[in-house]
Amino acid sequence: MKKWHLQWALGALAMAVGMTMALKAEPTLKVGDPAPKIQNGKWVQGDPVKELKEGKTYLVEFWATWCGPCRVSIPHLNEIHNKYKEQGLVVIGQDCWERDEALVAPFVEKMADKMTYRVALDDKADNQKGKMAETWMAAAGRNGIPSAFLVDKKGMIAWIGHPMELKDTVIEEVLAGKYDLKKAAEENATKQKSEAKLRTIMNAFGRALQEKDWDTANAKLSEAEKILPEDEQSNLDSARMEVALGKKDYPAYYKLVSKMSDAAKDNAMQQNELAWRILTDERLEERDLKLAEKIADRANEAAKGKDAGILDTLARAKFMQGQKDEAIDLQTKALKLADSNQQESLQKTLDSYKQGELPKAD
Repeated sequence: MKKWHLQWALGALAMAVGMTMALKAEPTLKVGDPAPKIQNGKWVQGDPVKELKEGKTYLVEFWATWCGPCRVSIPHLNEIHNKYKEQGLVVIGQDCWERDEALVAPFVEKMADKMTYRVALDDKADNQKGKMAETWMAAAGRNGIPSAFLVDKKGMIAWIGHPMELKDTVIEEVLAGKYDLKKAAEENATKQKSEAKLRTIMNAFGRALQEKDWDTANAKLSEAEKILPEDEQSNLDSARMEVALGKKDYPAYYKLVSKMSDAAKDNAMQQNELAWRILTDERLEERDLKLAEKIADRANEAAKGKDAGILDTLARAKFMQGQKDEAIDLQTKALKLADSNQQESLQKTLDSYKQGELPKAD
């Protein structure tokens, strides 16, 4: 769950800068169009939504249990749900492209109060890709998750994008019936053109990264920065981290890690991923363990000490710095909080700490 691979990093970056809207073909579903009908499979959590009712506003977010960026965005989506549910916003977590649907219910149960909105599986009775995936995601040209669709009170698509990019002002205007849908459709068309350029640039960046052509990689990031709005340019930091890591420029690498951590102090999942990467990424020849502990502490504080996976990360940071007793204490707490799917792995880690050995990272 915690591993960071190059493919994941590039995928996360692409979604962060909005490139999940990059098109394989001209989309047939756009902002300003009527929303497709709901065609769910089993409802995992919450009251079923059989149809989009006039007068209601819906936020339909596509996600999967294996998707790292989805896990990062879930707490934010839950905040939106809690903030606007009394004003008529219905949030639906639409499971999509799931590899094993049996994992969804345990995942939602584990997320507990961090994922309290409705959750549904896709309808794969006649199509293994899923009817929602086909009529919403594919129709809109969306090739990455998480992806979200905001539907206004008249059943029209008001907004499409990465859920972390959805602004409260947009939701509030839609809820109040004051959203300029025509203007949004025009802006969305312009945005798609920019994102097509971004896709080309980031594909070139990916090739340069694989070829270890750092100069070209940096040049492509400079090109991307010119296209992105100023308030989104920091999203390129994930890519800059990959370049710095490839060049073994560790001062630059850790400066970027610190910057990303500082910018998301309340995002427990993102803090945890950053800390775990420092502790376990095999490409790192120099590990800033103090920084990893600081970031893991932030993750634990944001999670209020109630997340087994985060405690596991913090315990590892302590152990790697020679703080065996503290590591054992934290790992014991993690084991007590863990669900059945985590317990075996966490127990093995605890046993290793007691024997004075650092276990191999999962």
